[in-house]
Amino acid sequence: MKIPMTTSTSMRNFKIIENDSYLKAYKPYFDSRFECFEAKLNDLMGKNSCLSDFANAHHFYGCHLVNGKWVFREWAPNATDIYLIGQHSDWKCSPDFRFENMGTYWELVLDGDVLHKGSLYRLLMKWDGGEGERLPAYSTYVVQDQVTKIFSAVIWSEVSDYKWKNPYPKNRVTRPLIYETHVGMSSEAPMVNTYNDFRVNVLPRIVKAGYNTLQIMAIQEHPYYGSFGYHVSNFFAPSSRFGTPEELKQLIDEAHSYGLYVILDLIHSHAVKNEVEGLSCYDGTDYQYFHSGAKGIHFQWDSRCFNYDNVNVVHFLLSNCKYWLEEFHFDGFRFDGVTSMLYWSHGMNKNFMCYDDYFNDDVDI
Repeated sequence: MKIPMTTSTSMRNFKIIENDSYLKAYKPYFDSRFECFEAKLNDLMGKNSCLSDFANAHHFYGCHLVNGKWVFREWAPNATDIYLIGQHSDWKCSPDFRFENMGTYWELVLDGDVLHKGSLYRLLMKWDGGEGERLPAYSTYVVQDQVTKIFSAVIWSEVSDYKWKNPYPKNRVTRPLIYETHVGMSSEAPMVNTYNDFRVNVLPRIVKAGYNTLQIMAIQEHPYYGSFGYHVSNFFAPSSRFGTPEELKQLIDEAHSYGLYVILDLIHSHAVKNEVEGLSCYDGTDYQYFHSGAKGIHFQWDSRCFNYDNVNVVHFLLSNCKYWLEEFHFDGFRFDGVTSMLYWSHGMNKNFMCYDDYFNDDVDI
């Protein structure tokens, strides 16, 4: 959607202020924030005609099968070398699987027969003074070895071609009646439930109860199950604890057949501190995706805080939104931890009982 730009701050009217006289004293805050919004939007869009054209990082970075060739691309500005390690290299570095520095990104092109569906791989990232194994930032499927407990990326979605059977719901929901669910905890049995079991045994009960919207938690991959999915490591990968990406698509597809809207509980307010599985110190720096130092740590949640002023971070996160809409046909999102995104204090120890709590110097403009 193209958002029209306002040309004059003094002439700008906000309907919310017209409807609430108590907000009139805070109009300068509305003006300054909207100016920031306009400036940032113009900065992000550049020559693009709409914001959606900007949010396409997932089509470039990560792993893609292009004309019979495997193409891997990574954004890691501090790296000095990147190697693809995995079953194809006996988990060792090889010059045959060394990325080439393309200036603003790293790239590796391999013949199509080197990897196949189910192949496991990771990155060996090197930087001045150190190195470490990493899972690609745009991994679309990640599994954990039940013996070693090590996570690896999987060649999967790139060679999968799920055929969608049902269209998006046609009736617009004006009053959503939302059933919030965690697939893993949806079974009466003491087990981690699956996408398939949820689709067969739980979904019909939700429909029968009269709900029109399904909100699914804990979809983005997370290394610690006890975090309820809120310490995300792999933002583009549906959790393998519950099944394969195709089985999640099948669940959403069937929910649409009932006329249910399906929204994703999306975590963009912070990220897990894990380095091998996650984005923390991805290229050897603590500031690639996050604020550096103490500013980049959410001490209450023991996690990392994104730097939303970095255009590359916004590129990653907005593309992540578009990815879940495109690839999995989610209808929308419930954004978690929004106060943590908006306020330097992360909204902690605040009651938000008066407008002064919303409009003050604690806001991260």
